[in-house]
Amino acid sequence: MTIEEMKNRKRELGYSNKMISDLSGVPESTVQKIFSGETSSPRYDTIMALESLLSPTDTVTTINEPEPAYNVLSKVAIDDFSGNKTLADFEALPEGVRVELIDGRFYDMGEPASVHEMIISELSFHLQYYIKKNNGACRTFTSHEGVRLDRDDKTIVVPDILVVCDRDKITRKWVEGAPDLIMEVVSPGSAKTDILIKLNKYKNAGVREYWVIFPDDMKVIVYDFENDISPVIYSFDDTIPISIWDGACKIDFKEIYKEIEFIY
Repeated sequence: MTIEEMKNRKRELGYSNKMISDLSGVPESTVQKIFSGETSSPRYDTIMALESLLSPTDTVTTINEPEPAYNVLSKVAIDDFSGNKTLADFEALPEGVRVELIDGRFYDMGEPASVHEMIISELSFHLQYYIKKNNGACRTFTSHEGVRLDRDDKTIVVPDILVVCDRDKITRKWVEGAPDLIMEVVSPGSAKTDILIKLNKYKNAGVREYWVIFPDDMKVIVYDFENDISPVIYSFDDTIPISIWDGACKIDFKEIYKEIEFIY
């Protein structure tokens, strides 16, 4: 990829220089110099790291793999990136092992921080209130609801928040097919999965709208896949419209931050 192509991809994904630095391992100051044009001839290894991160959809899932995960209590290693894992392997995992199955690979979900859980709780409350107030058919789920995204035996994701408006997709066991809206609250252990692998997976599966919330940076990136609109970056000072409901429902992040600012 050329630097110009990387700039376009950066803009398309909505990444900041800090996000690129965190995900690629390239110092933020170096990222800034490259994309501002101050550095015209970056080192080869730097270019390779950035190119790997910003590669198109068809190659992104094979790079920047998450750290191998192992649950020492279970005798079950979940660091196999061969792509041979199935729904049966997922269901056989011991209770308490927090992983997702994506294209036949296990990805460790890690343990959520307090701020992570509080943001999920606040967002879920606002979504459920809007749906009930308007007698909506949609249903909201949080963190424990599995989604058989491609309706095959190779992928089960567990989003932080999901909204499903087609009740035929909701079974007693999990959601079958793409939710209408997914929100992920990024933690240090989930960043690469949430904003690289899942981004493309959700888009290709037919998710209509995807929010990625960054508690540390107090930013929200909104991807409106349904209308093919470029990602929009918001701060925790903004009121953000929900596209699947044509903006009739808005999330005021100032209100959410008031509820959680004591932990910052």
